[in-house]
Amino acid sequence: MFIHRNDDGRPAAGGDGRVLPLLPLRDIIVFPHMVVPLFVGREKSIAALEEAMARDREILLAAQIRAKTNDPTPQDIYGTGTIGAVMQLLRLPDGTVKVLVEGRRRARIDRFVSTDAFFLCECTPLEERVERTVELEALMRAVQQSFEAYVKLNKRIAPELLLTVQAIDDPSRLADTVVVHLGNVKLAERQEILETVDPTRRLERLFELMNAEIEIFQVERKIRSRVKKQMERTQKEYYLNEQMQAIQKELGERDEFRNELQELEEKARTKRLSKEALARVRKEIKKLRMMQPMSAEATVVRNYVDWVLALPWGEKTEENYDLEQAERILEEDHYGLKKVKERILEYLAVQALVRKLRGPVLCLVGPPGVGKTSLARSIARATGRKFVRLSLGGVRDEAEIRGHRRTYIGALPGRIIQSLRKVGTNNPVFLLDEVDKMSSDFRGDPAAALLEVLDPEQNHAFNDHYLDLDYDLSDVMFVTTANSLAGIPLPLQDRMEIIELSGYTEFEKLNIAVRYLVPRQLEEAGLKDVPVEITENAIRTIIHQYTKESGVRALEREIGSICRKIARQVHAQGRENVYRVPAKMVPRYLGVPRYLSSRALEKDEVGVATGLAYTTYGGTTLECEVAVVPGKGKLHITGLLEKGMQESAQAAMSYIRSRSRALGLDDDFYRDVDVHVHFPEFVPKEGPSAGVTMATSIASALLRIPVRRNVAMTGEITLRGRVMPIGGLKEKMLAAHRAGIDTVLIPKGNRKDLREIPRRVLMATRVVLVEHMDEVLREALCLSDPDALLGPRQPPMEYREGRLVTHEAPAADDVVQATVEAPGARQ
Repeated sequence: MFIHRNDDGRPAAGGDGRVLPLLPLRDIIVFPHMVVPLFVGREKSIAALEEAMARDREILLAAQIRAKTNDPTPQDIYGTGTIGAVMQLLRLPDGTVKVLVEGRRRARIDRFVSTDAFFLCECTPLEERVERTVELEALMRAVQQSFEAYVKLNKRIAPELLLTVQAIDDPSRLADTVVVHLGNVKLAERQEILETVDPTRRLERLFELMNAEIEIFQVERKIRSRVKKQMERTQKEYYLNEQMQAIQKELGERDEFRNELQELEEKARTKRLSKEALARVRKEIKKLRMMQPMSAEATVVRNYVDWVLALPWGEKTEENYDLEQAERILEEDHYGLKKVKERILEYLAVQALVRKLRGPVLCLVGPPGVGKTSLARSIARATGRKFVRLSLGGVRDEAEIRGHRRTYIGALPGRIIQSLRKVGTNNPVFLLDEVDKMSSDFRGDPAAALLEVLDPEQNHAFNDHYLDLDYDLSDVMFVTTANSLAGIPLPLQDRMEIIELSGYTEFEKLNIAVRYLVPRQLEEAGLKDVPVEITENAIRTIIHQYTKESGVRALEREIGSICRKIARQVHAQGRENVYRVPAKMVPRYLGVPRYLSSRALEKDEVGVATGLAYTTYGGTTLECEVAVVPGKGKLHITGLLEKGMQESAQAAMSYIRSRSRALGLDDDFYRDVDVHVHFPEFVPKEGPSAGVTMATSIASALLRIPVRRNVAMTGEITLRGRVMPIGGLKEKMLAAHRAGIDTVLIPKGNRKDLREIPRRVLMATRVVLVEHMDEVLREALCLSDPDALLGPRQPPMEYREGRLVTHEAPAADDVVQATVEAPGARQ
């Protein structure tokens, strides 16, 4: 057992307190057996040293808790310190004192006796008792071995210190000697070791700290070694490159190739590439260095690197989140199209709140000339994005979308990647025009390749065959256009939000012409400052007699033709005259009318009924003529009718035969006659909606009863005489209104579609909703006593001036509410 003794050999008293002056220390802990020089400058500290020199040179050394405290209080000083002896004291010219002290033993501060001139405190020396055991011996050896490893790693410690540490047999002194030389141990951890009286626990804590330091030193050595190797390799490559450059200059070769490689490397460093792309580019550039500049393979690699670096990786334009401004831009550029405008404003509203939203995929479906492509440009302007257009009409090769692999000569990326490089941003409005005009052959199906492009769940990692890298398309706002959904595969339709655009009505065409087409054509013809007036009646004449379309392209061409002829007059007559174009002057500018306006029949005729049709040019009236001639019971159908209309004619004839007795016809009336159904206009006709028209004409011809000339009708007929719903009701109602027809028979199932009809049309038209063919005959035929022929009936359900007129109780939606707008408003 070891007992620590005083310098005179007597055992240290553990219970007797001693009064000693105290020297507060900054950022240093003095351990027993430690000799350390100190520079003292504070007045209290110098006074404490003078008091110690006046006594027996003993002084208590304790560290401050916070080193920055200039005037510490007793609460700012640790409660455990070291009793030390002043070995040497030297006053310096600047008033400070240099003192050399030696730590003797640990002591606990019991209380502060005085704090005025200097700190004077009562302390109790701490007695250390340790029992030598095998475990303690093993711990001492472990500490000595760890210290040896630490010295080998830390070059700041002299190797001779190992001999001193190896010779120490006292566990307490061993711990105090080793901890002094651990450079990176914090002050609080050193104080913890000083306060630990038990040498065994002190050695265990010291062993733990020393192993942590050793591990850190080993990691630092590995890092230094790795950095050194990298530097050596870099220096070697630099030296070899300099030699190669010198050789090339001696041979007379230019170093343009090397400069080009340096430019590519600089671009790769500054470009915000993905990790995959950056690794691929560096690999390709390294491969390029080892090739001959004029070799074919070097050209392929160089082109590949150029393509990767030219793409807008992470480059975005700032989007416009001002909904009012976006709405104003959309209204300025296009008239109507409310559904599309609402969808764009909804997207901007959500984007302004979320800031990160997958780009929507809109599919605008409608006839030619309604503004699908120009609408996409307006979307880009309203959202603040750039615009890029890709026409897919006639594309039949999958590689047009995904690109060719680099193994092929002349390989290039697909047109998606090419367009992004062209626009230079990663979040444009991307228009895929005529998506329904694609086809497939042995080279693949481009529509299937578009599935990945237009799927928000997949396009964040679009993989082009040429690049063979994942490219993020999730920020792109895709807009597709089509004339018909029939040419778009169902899986592709499922990935898009389909918005159908119907053809413009006469009112809408008039407004578009007045607001947009006429001013634009006047400006293009140089007539912006010339007083030119094209009246609304003149525009209506152009719409009815010179164009036949759903859109406004032909209308704009005709207006442009008038403006050019006026420009010629301006050259001859001068700019001062007023050039007015009324309706009667239109033939003078455009020649003989190309189309005749659809008008109602002049008188009630037998076997002639007026139907309503919906074509790609909008709605139109359709005359159906039926002639009954002697024959053998055959049904002849002419007029360029598709199979659907031919089958409707057969169904209409079968209905008439099934109702022959009720209609006053013989059961075998059809045996000795042939029925000829004909549609005069020489244009293709399809669809089943003319079924009621053909049935009415056949019944009129057989009964020799005229059909009312002011009645038009539409609806599909079944063998039992039921009238089924049809499509395109809005366009058909507009056609009837243009033709001056005041009564329209429609299927009762189309009652919901009346909300889309402009109010001015409903106010001028009587709309009768029918469920059965008998109701159609009752309204359409000029019958003096309908009940005698068709039997009694319930009052019909009809709309007059936009309001339901019936004996039944009206439902909540019986009054058709239509927004009242200026002429031409889209409903």
